[in-house]
Order: sequence, then C-alpha cells, then structure tokens
Amino acid sequence: MRVFAIGDLHLPGGQRKPMDVFGAHWEGHFDKICADWRKKVEDEDVVLLPGDISWAMTLEEAAPDLAAVCALPGRKIFLRGNHDYWWSSLTRLRALLPAGNYALQNDALALSGIAFAGSRGWTVPGPNSEAQDEKIYRREVMRLELSLQDAAKKRLPIVAMLHYPPFNERREDSGFTELLERFGVRHCVYGHLHAEGLRGAFSGERKGVVYHQVSCDGTGFALRCICGENAE
Repeated sequence: MRVFAIGDLHLPGGQRKPMDVFGAHWEGHFDKICADWRKKVEDEDVVLLPGDISWAMTLEEAAPDLAAVCALPGRKIFLRGNHDYWWSSLTRLRALLPAGNYALQNDALALSGIAFAGSRGWTVPGPNSEAQDEKIYRREVMRLELSLQDAAKKRLPIVAMLHYPPFNERREDSGFTELLERFGVRHCVYGHLHAEGLRGAFSGERKGVVYHQVSCDGTGFALRCICGENAE
C-alpha cells in the first residue's frame, strides 16, 4: 500500500466558480488531477484529501463533487477545510460516502497498518494575530489532540492531516507541531496555501516529523506519494 495526498481541489459544488480566475494554470485542473490519479493509484492505496474539496454550501450540492472523487481509484480520507461549508453533519457525510471512503473529525482511522489522524487547524499565532484567531487556534489544537489520542490507541505508525499549515510564516513551533512530535507522527500533510503563499511553504523533515505541502496548484495538479514505494 502507498499513501498519496492532494489538497484544495476546490470543485465547483454547483457554484459555477471557475478556478481559472486564479490563473490560467487552473484551467481544467480537475481533469489534470484525474489523469494523474488514474496513472498512479491502485485500489489498495490510500489518498489523503486535506480540505477545501468543494465550493458547495450544502451537502446536497457537494454530493456530485464527492461522487466524482470517490469514483477514482484507491481509498480516500477526507478532512474539512475552511471553505468546506457543506460539511456540517459528520453522520450525514459518512452515510453518503460509499465503501472505502472516509471522513475524519476528532477521531482516527486504521487502514493497512497505519493510523490516520487529523484536524482542520487554524492560523498559527504570529506578530499580527487577532484575539478571535487565538481562540479558534486553541480549539483546533484540542481537536487535533483528540484525534491523535485516538490514533495512539491503535499502536500503529501515525500519518496526520491538517488543512492549515502547522506553523506560521516564521516556521515557529506551535501547539500543532508540539502534538505531532509528542505523538510520534511520521508524516504530516497540509494544504491551504496558494499563489504567493506557496513560495515560503515548508516541506521536509523537522524534529522527526516529515511535512508535505500538498495544495494541488503547488504539486502541479499531481498527487504526491508521501509513503510507500516511490515516496517523494
């Protein structure tokens, strides 16, 4: 089994929101992703999707986008991003997803000898932080801890997902990085960043955790293999 990741698909969700307004490279972006996906992924592989999956506002609007992703090869694990407004009821979402497709929220999932954990995350405090951001940040740190505690019970290597970067623009330690290190997470994927934000994005090993920035425009609309054969 290999583990792949790609984030921030930003599928239309009935919103008729063309992504090429963010640059010509976004034109037909999901077709590019699907072509690469079908070349790389086999049924026993796992694909991590760390948020911002659809512009939809309701689960009903998101259903066609989710169906398109679920129809692709491999087992998929979805995480909520800051634009996934359609993700309101975890019970309804899990009931909608076909077999072999999963949604993470405050818990963990064991598949083929790996425990998968994650939380949306939030902007890590820095010089320009606001009080409201600090409050949400603390709540998201608690949610990641709940997920990692559940993962630790499975006594397996842990792979974690966050939507937001786990550190600020200065790459300073945070509650997220402290938890990832304390629970012995092997790999952590994250998305959220686009355009200029990708210039300073960190991928690589830091205090024993290997971080992977996987926003789809940052990967050239290609899946990144984070562990297993041909890992990048």
